[in-house]
Amino acid sequence: MPAILTERAGEIAIVRLNRPERLNAINADIRRELPDALAPLNADPAVRAVVITGAGDRAFSAGQDLEEGAGYSIDDVDRWFTEMYAMYAAVRALDKPSVAALFGAVAGAGYQVALYCDLRVAHPEARIGQPEVKTGLGSILGTSLMEWHLPFGINAELSLMGDFISGERAWQLGLVNHLAPREQVFERALELARALGERPPHAVKITKERMREMTQPQFDDILVAAKKYQRRAYESGEPQHLMREMAQKLKKR
Repeated sequence: MPAILTERAGEIAIVRLNRPERLNAINADIRRELPDALAPLNADPAVRAVVITGAGDRAFSAGQDLEEGAGYSIDDVDRWFTEMYAMYAAVRALDKPSVAALFGAVAGAGYQVALYCDLRVAHPEARIGQPEVKTGLGSILGTSLMEWHLPFGINAELSLMGDFISGERAWQLGLVNHLAPREQVFERALELARALGERPPHAVKITKERMREMTQPQFDDILVAAKKYQRRAYESGEPQHLMREMAQKLKKR
């Protein structure tokens, strides 16, 4: 079964993270397939905008797959985060407008995918957060990315506490652009994508190019920092232990 599904709604491409039985947790398959799915959409002039969402009805994405992470060692860190960086780069590289339709859990690596989209729609009860520290990882990718969106003190709270906030709170902080009832999130995201798709495509493209240019030095540094600090995390042994423990608890629910 493919880890990424794509379909069309007229001029809008819909891209779904497709691991609903694992709450669309990010694993090697998603990291590999998402860039492969986005590249042809970006090259297709018939596509005017992209909506990214999750399959099923429980979560946009629960973040990094804990069983996968627990099985990694320090020797896997460079490859793992190179793949993660490439996945984010593919979302960031879209010349077409992108909208994330968020529901349920929006955590960690999945939350970061959403932040690399241009706009985000969520429902007030969505659970959004950066829980890496609770799994023994440093909140490196997320903290770096949230620097573009949040005051330092709020970034610190989300990164160091690792707790979830509601979709409504995320909207108040500016992490989410629009709120809608849960059953209307996807349709609202489609509406926004269609509105964005009506804008002159070349003007949108060069505006996005400038936005990438403004943040490229920080984005380049993210991969270097992630490898540096997550190697230290795995040297400590905390991620292997805590991820395995958390994965076992989730299985018992």
